[in-house]
Amino acid sequence: MIFGSRKRAADSFNAEAVPHLDALYYAAVYMTKDKREAEDLVQETMLKAFRFWHRYKKGTNCKAWLFRILTNTHINRNRGKHREFSYLENVDVEASDEQPISDASAFYKDPEAGYLHGSIHPEVKRAIESLPEDFRNAVVLADLQEFSYKEVAEIMDCPVGTVMSRLYRGRRQLKQH
Repeated sequence: MIFGSRKRAADSFNAEAVPHLDALYYAAVYMTKDKREAEDLVQETMLKAFRFWHRYKKGTNCKAWLFRILTNTHINRNRGKHREFSYLENVDVEASDEQPISDASAFYKDPEAGYLHGSIHPEVKRAIESLPEDFRNAVVLADLQEFSYKEVAEIMDCPVGTVMSRLYRGRRQLKQH
């Protein structure tokens, strides 16, 4: 029964991935420095995550997996690579979904309020945004999203030592600011 497996996959995705929407959005705002671009980045991230949900290993860190997709998508967008658009075919949209995405995230209910709820002091935000991208991403992932150094290294696809160096230098620049 194909429909049953799609329903189970959608339920699994809603249970494990959707609760991380707010964290993804807050990080995307820091990465892009633009709320609308952050929304697009999160939407593209979630679309990719759903599309490749069969590759996610149940029981592993879903948040880290999603942030890896977010970071790679952001990097690829900035490289100016040719964007490929894919069209979803045979997507089943059921009115009987138990928990719509909008119920799981403040971002979809009220993006502005959700952002302000999780915001930090404007001066600190400006200081973080002034960091070079590699330092900013490391600081956001480690200090704001509370990933371990190892998880940040996996998300950013670099050695742990590089993460530690970027964090040290980024934090030092924040302190000077």
